[in-house]
Amino acid sequence: MKLGGRSLKIVLGVAIVAFGLVRYCGSQEENPYTGRTQAINLSTDEEIAIGLQNAPIMAEQHGGLHPDAQLQEFVDQVGKKLVDNTIARETPYEYEFHLLRDPNTVNAFALPGGQIFITYALMERLDSEDQLAGILGHEIGHVVGRHSAERIAQSELANTVATGAQVGADAGMLASQIGQTLLLKNGRGDELESDDLGVKFMIEAGYNPEALIEVMQILKEASGGQSVPEFQSSHPDPENRIEKIQAAIKKYRIN
Repeated sequence: MKLGGRSLKIVLGVAIVAFGLVRYCGSQEENPYTGRTQAINLSTDEEIAIGLQNAPIMAEQHGGLHPDAQLQEFVDQVGKKLVDNTIARETPYEYEFHLLRDPNTVNAFALPGGQIFITYALMERLDSEDQLAGILGHEIGHVVGRHSAERIAQSELANTVATGAQVGADAGMLASQIGQTLLLKNGRGDELESDDLGVKFMIEAGYNPEALIEVMQILKEASGGQSVPEFQSSHPDPENRIEKIQAAIKKYRIN
C-alpha cells in the first residue's frame, strides 16, 4: 500500500520528532555537583570554550568593562571567597568575575564555563558585601547547575519538534508554543535552583543569606514594580523567589 503525499509527510514528521526525543533522552546524565539528572549534549570543555568566546561580546554589549580597578578587585575577592569555600572549587570551571560599565541595565548573568558578570547599574544599588555575595553566589549556581548547557539541549529538542510538526501536520505554530512553554518552565526552575545554591554557597562562605532576600527587593524596586506576569516570564516573580529563599535558609542552617 502506497502512502499518499500527506501520509508520507506525517510519517516523516513523526520520524523527525522521534529522532529528537531519542537524542534528547539519550543525553541524560547526572550532575555530580547537584545530583540532578539533566539532558546535556556539551562537554565541560565545550562549555568553557563557549563562555570564553562570548565573554568579550557580552562585555561590549554593556559598554565594556568598568574602569575602576579597585571595584573590580572587590568583585573578584567576593567571587573567589565563594568559589574557594564551596563545591564550586571542585568543578572543572575557572570562574572569572566581570564588572560591566553599563550604568542603566540592572542585571547579572553567567555564561557557560564560569564567566560571570554584574553591571555597574546593579552594583551601585547594593549596600553590603553580603548582597554582592548573594548575586555572585546565584550566578555561580547557574554555572554549577550547568543551566546554559541544559537549555541548549532543550532548545534543540523544541526546534526539532517544531520542524517535525511543520513537516508532518502543519502544526508548527502549536509545536513552537509547546517548545517555548517548555523553555520558560525550565528557565524558572533554573532561577530557583540557583537561588537555592546561592543560599548554600553564602552560608558556606560565611555570608548572611538574608542578604539575597534584600537583593530580590532591590530587583523588584529596579523594575518599578512593573513586571510581566510570571506565566510569560522565564524568571519567577521576586515574591515567589523570596519564599523559596527563606525555605532554603532554614534548610541549610539546620544542616
